[in-house]
Amino acid sequence: MPDLVLASSSPYRRALLERLELAFQCAAPDIDETPRPNESAEQLTQRLALGKAQALAGRFTDHLIIGSDQVLLLDGQPISKPGNHTAAQQQLRRCSGRTVEFTTSLCLLNSRTGAYQLTSEPFHVSFRELDEDSIERYLLREQPYDCAGSFKMEGLGITLFRALRGDDPNSLIGLPLIRLCDMLRQEGVRLP
Repeated sequence: MPDLVLASSSPYRRALLERLELAFQCAAPDIDETPRPNESAEQLTQRLALGKAQALAGRFTDHLIIGSDQVLLLDGQPISKPGNHTAAQQQLRRCSGRTVEFTTSLCLLNSRTGAYQLTSEPFHVSFRELDEDSIERYLLREQPYDCAGSFKMEGLGITLFRALRGDDPNSLIGLPLIRLCDMLRQEGVRLP
């Protein structure tokens, strides 16, 4: 089996991949993530997931490289990582009582052959009505400033939601493990 490489510096994606109990290494790809004009969320995330994997193929020449990218849409507009407390407050206010859509794309590239598998996973999050006090308490506790949508689903972010809809809750954190397992099996990787 070729060695696995996660084309990401995200601690969240790394923690998810560790759940599969497979040896892997992480490397940060250096690509331009600027959206192109008229590019849909799915087109953008697929292009970036593939681009991240391909960016490492010259360095890891006999590997299975995992690339992933995610976009959060509210009213059809992308929402980025807040970066700070004030921006996170604004994002959660906008999401209060609303349903947002995540698009997470996943690529598994065999760098030896150049063949790749590419897919996208939609996931919908319905927020409950959030008052200022609950927003503030949540942000001070978890400080999700490096997370799209200003929440950590794997932590206390679950308290902000009314409902979740999608095939793989891991895609909400940034790495659709169910689809990744399917892809790895197609490459001959033995999983439990």
